[in-house]
Amino acid sequence: MNDRKRQVLLTAQRLFIDKGFSTTSVQDILDESCISKGTFYNYFSSKNECLIAILVHARDEATVRRRELLIGQDLSDKNVLVEQILIRMHVNREQNLMPIFEAVFHSGDSDLRTYIKNMLLAEFSWLTRRLVDVYGKAAVPYAADCAVMLFGMMQQILHVWSAVSKEEMDTSKLVRFLLRRIDSIILGMISTKDAFFTEDVFFKLSGDEVEQTETKEQLLERLTGFLEFLGDDTLPAGKQYVQFLLDELRAESPRVFVLESVVRSFREAFKGFSHEPEAHELAYKVWRYMDTVE
Repeated sequence: MNDRKRQVLLTAQRLFIDKGFSTTSVQDILDESCISKGTFYNYFSSKNECLIAILVHARDEATVRRRELLIGQDLSDKNVLVEQILIRMHVNREQNLMPIFEAVFHSGDSDLRTYIKNMLLAEFSWLTRRLVDVYGKAAVPYAADCAVMLFGMMQQILHVWSAVSKEEMDTSKLVRFLLRRIDSIILGMISTKDAFFTEDVFFKLSGDEVEQTETKEQLLERLTGFLEFLGDDTLPAGKQYVQFLLDELRAESPRVFVLESVVRSFREAFKGFSHEPEAHELAYKVWRYMDTVE
């Protein structure tokens, strides 16, 4: 994504929050971004697609942070799962996305609501898999139920808290409390063999939205182009990490454990610098590629 398109997204996001999604027009975005209608439609086919691009960026950010938390960690460690669950909440807060989610809910737009539904199903699918990591194979038939209950309890407690207290919720304390409840619930379900959903329900429901993973060749081309684009003002370490990624990906059998450690260092090397957004986007694509070789 080029800088100009990214600035248009940031402008649109601010307008959607300040004015509301429904009352923000494409012309408002054009005026605030100082771009032509042709430029906007070169980037996005509609205002809806612009909004979806904002949500996709937040999803990618959460995905990368969650994956980085797993590097060198035990998949069954509940503390890691707690931090991963919190990441989505942190990203939504950092990017002020809650007003946008509310605007979509009230808009009645079927396409946007379908996209939000698919995002939710993907989140349920992720948590279902992670609950199996934590509680073991015996939890497979019950993990989908527990994923729904955990998120449902979290949402309702947050709603009640906001209604009765002016203090900010300690979300870490909340998630740890809810996982302790899941400890009891999932053990009871295993002992009684009592399940409502089948374990693959969310994978089936979210199967329509399949994200295309880039091939090794496409990823190498992107990283090579990024390396060539970096100017002299870029820290040498940043360029070195790009080269490390290229060298490993060019191997006949890239080593996932090497890519994991390098891609995190690569992303961190660009934090606070002008190329940080591009580095984040590339890090997400490397993680997606690693999913295909693990």
